[in-house]
Amino acid sequence: MSVLLQVTDAVKSYGDQMLLDEANVTLYENVKVGFVGRNGAGKSTFLRVLLGDEELDSGSVSRSPHLRVGYLRQHDPFQEGESALEFLIRDSGQPDWKCGEVAAEFELKGDYLNGPVKKLSGGWQTRVKLAALLLHDPNLLMLDEPTNFLDLRTQILLEHFLKHFPAACLVVSHDREFLTSTCSHTLELNRGRLTMYTGKIGAYLEHLEQEKVRAERTNAAVLAKQKQLQRFIDKNKAKPTGASQARSKQKQLDRLTLEEIEVDLPTAHIRAPIVEPRQGPCVRCLDLAIGYDTKPVVSGIELEIEHQQRAAIVGDNGQGKTTLLRTLVESLKPVAGKVKWGYGCEIGVYAQHVYTTLPQDQTVLEYLEYKAKPGSTTQDCLAVAGSLLFRGGHTKKPIRVLSGGERARLCMAGLLLGTYNILVLDEPGNHLDVETVESLAEALLAYKGTVLFTSHDRHFVRRIATNIIEVRDGKVRNYAGSYDDYIYYVNKEIEEGERERATNRMSQPPAGKGAVKAEKATGPKDVHQQRKTLRNLEKTISRLDEQKKALNAEMLKTSDAKKAMELHVQIEAVGKELAEVEERWCELQQELGEW
Repeated sequence: MSVLLQVTDAVKSYGDQMLLDEANVTLYENVKVGFVGRNGAGKSTFLRVLLGDEELDSGSVSRSPHLRVGYLRQHDPFQEGESALEFLIRDSGQPDWKCGEVAAEFELKGDYLNGPVKKLSGGWQTRVKLAALLLHDPNLLMLDEPTNFLDLRTQILLEHFLKHFPAACLVVSHDREFLTSTCSHTLELNRGRLTMYTGKIGAYLEHLEQEKVRAERTNAAVLAKQKQLQRFIDKNKAKPTGASQARSKQKQLDRLTLEEIEVDLPTAHIRAPIVEPRQGPCVRCLDLAIGYDTKPVVSGIELEIEHQQRAAIVGDNGQGKTTLLRTLVESLKPVAGKVKWGYGCEIGVYAQHVYTTLPQDQTVLEYLEYKAKPGSTTQDCLAVAGSLLFRGGHTKKPIRVLSGGERARLCMAGLLLGTYNILVLDEPGNHLDVETVESLAEALLAYKGTVLFTSHDRHFVRRIATNIIEVRDGKVRNYAGSYDDYIYYVNKEIEEGERERATNRMSQPPAGKGAVKAEKATGPKDVHQQRKTLRNLEKTISRLDEQKKALNAEMLKTSDAKKAMELHVQIEAVGKELAEVEERWCELQQELGEW
């Protein structure tokens, strides 16, 4: 298996923080790696080092001469007024039919493909960027938090893309479900060290827990043995008959050492407001229309949510989920109809437009004291601040210097100090690390109030949602099934769309070279023979592909250098044969006018 990138003894620091401490890792072709670590551990910095945008303090990065890196850009690469298709043609240099074919894999068609790309939502722009990556034919994809702000459908499309992408990937993500679905290996950056695990994220986390338990048991046994030896030494070292044995036991004692067990890093502990449970309807929407400037996005909404429900508002980006939440909490006026809240409802809101408009000159503690319910003491505020990792001098920081993640945690802390029996949460997981999101889920499960929320984190929604409300095609409806049923339904739609595109690709010749070849008439016997050859080639491709996969799997398991070299030669030979057969298959497809 060919090496694409090798990092050796890498050292990188910012001030007092050591991001890489003599770190080592090797990335191989065709291996998809999930890259994990806490916020601030240095994952994005490490990617910039691999891309050559940052230099190491010491150590080296070796790159294969055949390396072609595709990096999912976070910045806006689009020109004013250009369409997605025009961008793809400009960026890749490929013909329009090829760009359109790749764009179709991400459901980019119609106005999404031919309209102004800058007017598309962030999720649709991400689809355009992914299509551009594919057109450059990279053999290593680097994706930094690719699921951030992506709706469920785009996440699933991205999963399908990565599963079938025939090359290596390095994916930074906090989304464990996404990593489980797409990556076969796990790379962790923790306290400056890189650890590669041949297995999925779930198996790696289980392995870490097992190693910790094993180390704790080993240390307990070592401590018991140390005490036993020390008692013998103390008892016999002064005795003429036991001094020799005591010296021998001392040597044994000196050889015993404890395994180092890392102390767990600080984790947020979120506690939801304590409220009295209530029964009956919480909020009703009566013939409600929502939108902006009297132009409705969704209309005819007839909706009722009960107290103590945890309702997940789901749907594609741009369909109106956030607009619905903002209308419910009176941040936006209805275009038509009414929103009626029940008696005694106190509503707490967590949304991006809230934590981006926090008072800049207040300190963390001043803000929490302002948000706290009457009668709360400074100690109460400090306790909540500490539970969300604002400790010591951090409580005196002015809000203007806080990071996005810190502001999100501060806004969450302000909600916890209130007496709200309704929580409206718009993408609460954005800017929060995995451990904080997990703590939030536990708090909401224990909460006796009502929760209305949007989230693209499937694990989070699955854990806490009691009912699903879908916003789609200008309508809002209570979805009858579970969240897993909804995911299955979206998956099925995407798969059917992919099958439809594959059928169209086989039945409609593209304009250009292929179409010219298709015009060349062939006799019935020739066509029959070509189709027979085509079927045989497809069987050969399938056989060689399975053979290559089996050799790659064996290569990953072997530790014998000689055996590894033999396997590498076999893989190269099979790969060469596979490329030749695939090329012949493509030629036949074009001759038949089916591709």
